[in-house]
Amino acid sequence: MTLVPKREYVLLLAGDIVVFTAALWLTLLVRYLEVPSYELFLQHLVPFSFLFAAWVVVFFVAGLYGRHTRLFRSRLTSIILYTLTVNVALAALFFFLIPSFGLAPKTILALYLVISFVLVFLWRIILFPHMPRAPKLKGVLIASGKDASALAEEIQNDPHAPFSFEYIVDTSIAPTHEIIQKVCRVAEEDDVTFLVVDFSDQAVSAALPIIYDAAFHKRSFALVEASELYEEIFERVPLSFIDYEWVLSSITASRVYDILKRFIDLLGATIIGFFALLLYPFIMLAIKLDDGGPIFITQERVGRYQRPIRIMKFRSMSGNDEGNYGESGKTQLRVTRVGKFLRASRLDEIPQLWNVFKGDLSLVGPRPELPALANQYSARIPYYNARHLIAPGLMGWAQLKHDRHPHHGADIVETKEKLSFDLYYLEHRSLLLDIFILIQTVRILISARGS
Repeated sequence: MTLVPKREYVLLLAGDIVVFTAALWLTLLVRYLEVPSYELFLQHLVPFSFLFAAWVVVFFVAGLYGRHTRLFRSRLTSIILYTLTVNVALAALFFFLIPSFGLAPKTILALYLVISFVLVFLWRIILFPHMPRAPKLKGVLIASGKDASALAEEIQNDPHAPFSFEYIVDTSIAPTHEIIQKVCRVAEEDDVTFLVVDFSDQAVSAALPIIYDAAFHKRSFALVEASELYEEIFERVPLSFIDYEWVLSSITASRVYDILKRFIDLLGATIIGFFALLLYPFIMLAIKLDDGGPIFITQERVGRYQRPIRIMKFRSMSGNDEGNYGESGKTQLRVTRVGKFLRASRLDEIPQLWNVFKGDLSLVGPRPELPALANQYSARIPYYNARHLIAPGLMGWAQLKHDRHPHHGADIVETKEKLSFDLYYLEHRSLLLDIFILIQTVRILISARGS
């Protein structure tokens, strides 16, 4: 049983296509100041239908068909404006490069940008959130710890959540008999249809016989693993819910996936590396003119199975950062002026394409860590070394989802959170997820987010 229905994403897609089409009709109405004829509308709809498909892809890349968290919804207006601007730019290129359609709609494109933004805004921000939805499912959360509290808080504060927790039992303070009483109540009340539990919790294990009996007294009843629901909501692994058995069960991947991933790495490193060579003279000259220091630096990093690997980067700092930060936990080096641009555009990592070609790195995987930091983290963060069970990569799930990963220093708290995203990738890695990460990384590079 999934508590996060996917039908809303389908509804969003269908609504966007209707809005795109309606915006075109209204644009023609405003442009010609009369109701567009069927022939005129069809004349524009045929070429625009190709653009609609491209625009849906842009929306997907922008995350508009992903789970709309509260943070995402707070940035929805700017995201919609950004994506529609990109869409109109694509349309301008489309009509310029393919003149066979016989359209050169400069005025129409300008009008369409305004009208489509208004309609998409009304649809996405005003109409869709207030559309009738199925009644919220009611359930019970039985778990403890920081991750359980975060899960409960997210659901409680999200009015668009498809379910709610009628009862929340903190197993760290509630005795076993209270847990059993709550489970018995589930069996008695028809409107409570699911139970979210942490199976690794000993208190929950003691109540499993009662939970088993409860399942046979309900017309509709589901037992949901707390860690799985947490992953579905936050797209990361709750560290307090996992154990060694979870880690070991997440190692396996299909042989076909490994072969295809390696093929994509080789193909991508070759193609990107070839075009990247054109940038080398300009980057090398900029680094030299900036402070006259060395162009490249080499560093040791921790590779797959904790084997040491050597990587090369364009120098972006005043020296070579090896991760030995001492008691301060922060580097004494500074990022150069050119280095700020190289980091924002990720151009400093171009030389690592050779590591991808050799097999030390993958295009997609956890970020390769400095040995000094890896040793510190593995000693203080449970399951940290699990991220070394797969090849590190130039881009990864944690880089997409975790904006606060530590730079130029050691940070236990933020690294724990970053690890939760790395473990999510470890469990869910697939070609589709890899392709999604690649596409999203391109979007981030274009917007120059991060460093």
